[in-house]
Amino acid sequence: MPEWAALVPELLVADLARSVDLYRHVFGAQVRFQRSGPAFAYLDVGQAQIMLEEDHDGAWITRPAEYPRGRGINFQIEVSSLAELVAAADRLTVPLFRPVAERWYATDGEIEEGQLEVLVLDPDGYLLRAIEPLGSRERRLG
Repeated sequence: MPEWAALVPELLVADLARSVDLYRHVFGAQVRFQRSGPAFAYLDVGQAQIMLEEDHDGAWITRPAEYPRGRGINFQIEVSSLAELVAAADRLTVPLFRPVAERWYATDGEIEEGQLEVLVLDPDGYLLRAIEPLGSRERRLG
């Protein structure tokens, strides 16, 4: 079992079972543990971890929970095969928020890191950015 991550987001969701299904079947997540009262799941998604908790009266809600939740935030999750993720999303009729794109990001003056990425909305509207690393290259200007 992997170690506990130093930073683990906990997302409030309307329907825990529906959310867990998306993370398991599209992102390949493993349920590390689950409990009821309130309904909660701790997931391992590759080297990432995420907690999901179903809405309840005692939840730490600072504003009304309206769709899409998590406005202005996206969670980047590294996957081993973006093609497999997109195929799973297609099989489950999970729409892509943005199609697969190749992106290169400067990490210093001379190097950039590449990734294939796709954006998916989970059932509560959290924006998930799945990425497959492409490695490093000399930075291209322009």
